[in-house]
Amino acid sequence: MDPARRTPGERRDPRRPREAAGPAPDDGTESAEDRRRRRAQFLRELNEAKELRDRVQPRRARAARMRQQMRMRTFRW
Repeated sequence: MDPARRTPGERRDPRRPREAAGPAPDDGTESAEDRRRRRAQFLRELNEAKELRDRVQPRRARAARMRQQMRMRTFRW
């Protein structure tokens, strides 16, 4: 399955190797669409990793939420 067409609820099978995005252009001419696609894929995987970390370390995730709330309470506009 094309990773760029994966729905948000689908997970990548960790046993399968990552699909190559194709050969990188040598001359630096990458289309904006390709860049957006790669960026969206990266952000999806980053969010997936954060969610996984929060699930396996609930105490640390709660402490991080509390620190963020405290930062937002003490932030001055």
